[in-house]
Amino acid sequence: METIIKKTGTNELEKEVIRQAGEILEDGGLVAFPTETVYGLGANALDEEAARKTYEAKGRPSDNPLIIHIADIEALDEIVKEIPPAAHCLAKRFWPGPLTMIFEKSEIVPYGTTGGLDTVAVRMPANDTARALIRAAGGYVSAPSANTSGRPSPTEASHVADDLNGKIDMILDGGSVQIGVESTIVDMTVVPPMILRPGAVTKEMLEEVIGEVAVDQTLLSDQSKEAPKAPGMKYRHYAPKARLTIVEGEILDVVKAIRQLTYDKIRLGKGVGIIASNETQKDYTYGIVKPIGTRENEATVAKNLYRILREFDEEEVEYIYSEAFETDGIGTAVMNRLMKAAGHQIIPASEIVKLQKFRKIIFVSDSDNSRGPMAAELLRSQPLKQEYEISSRGLVVLFPEPANQKAEAIMKSKQLTLEKHQAEAFDAEVLTDETLVLTMSEELKNKILAECEKCENIYTLKEFTGGEGDVTSPYGQPLASYGETFEELADLIGKLAEKLNKEAEEK
Repeated sequence: METIIKKTGTNELEKEVIRQAGEILEDGGLVAFPTETVYGLGANALDEEAARKTYEAKGRPSDNPLIIHIADIEALDEIVKEIPPAAHCLAKRFWPGPLTMIFEKSEIVPYGTTGGLDTVAVRMPANDTARALIRAAGGYVSAPSANTSGRPSPTEASHVADDLNGKIDMILDGGSVQIGVESTIVDMTVVPPMILRPGAVTKEMLEEVIGEVAVDQTLLSDQSKEAPKAPGMKYRHYAPKARLTIVEGEILDVVKAIRQLTYDKIRLGKGVGIIASNETQKDYTYGIVKPIGTRENEATVAKNLYRILREFDEEEVEYIYSEAFETDGIGTAVMNRLMKAAGHQIIPASEIVKLQKFRKIIFVSDSDNSRGPMAAELLRSQPLKQEYEISSRGLVVLFPEPANQKAEAIMKSKQLTLEKHQAEAFDAEVLTDETLVLTMSEELKNKILAECEKCENIYTLKEFTGGEGDVTSPYGQPLASYGETFEELADLIGKLAEKLNKEAEEK
């Protein structure tokens, strides 16, 4: 089958495209079209065979009901037995829009559309193209998301083509969607009405209109002994090809944990993606980092979620780590989709953070232009099992200056470099309990402790690696002396790396 792809707009050409698409649906074909939530895969909702084609094209289980989309409120009467007063209130407030309501179905709705249930889910989309298509197709269009079942939902026409090109008749390209996650589903056949799938219309928004609204407790947890109330929610959805893990907790701990998890995989040669907020994207040093939106407005997170999951598929990463988001407002929908995509694989950040004692290592020398930077660069070249922020500082630094030329010459001869080094002064104010300070001499260590009595984790490099004494200063000596200091440091840094890695293994 050749899939026709047509752009939509507001001109006369669109009217002809909509007419053609409507005819395809009336004849039992399949047309993908934009809505404000995600792209839908449209079929004639009153045609049992069209429903079968929908399930086949998506690879979707046939007990997963299809939502019927209507363009006019009057159309609701024909497909449901009864419209509760609360439903009238919700329709008046939220239709057209991202709200789906479940009713007892009428006889004209085939069981193929409802997944064998006596209830039917109905929505009126806000997208103008969607409503025009529904009218052109006779008023009733069933439409699940237009993707291969289980994959991230499509928020652009290109996503639909990636999954369904050659399997459906037409794709209407209306650009990027506005919301980015599927509609809220509310079961109106129970009292109080119950949210079966969270979306842009939140619990708080619903309760402002009709009072108490219940929530299916399986939406944000896999611990419930009950099955999800919405049949489709029992399946894994929205999943990228890579293994996705959510990391939850205090945001500073989350960043630390994801950095360590990413470092572990990168060290093993694995491809890693990170889903970060706009606020934290700069805090990651490894992996492919994609900012998903701002925590100050989680609607931006919802809009970008599926697009980013699909981008990671294109990047062919093997692992994805995502920050967790708040579970109020539209954040409930975001976390519901993330957890479904991750198969409820969630790690508390605190469990990862506690496995690493030190995260920063600072080498301190007098002027930060030879021994300190040489030690730092040597440690960076070691195969470390945990990630560290490694730097050097000097106790007597009046202004930034490059590394000593002799030190740089020795490092170059060992295929290392200090070309970008600029001396920096030591500042005890920036030390935390996760900082390890290693001085080149006992005198330097004592000076720091004298000025900072509460400082912890201050050692000489030789002391920390099981030895005694100072690292020889080559200052003012010939090039050969710098070579000897390099060899001394190389031995000490090898012991340091071995100690750090052993501690990491024990954790």
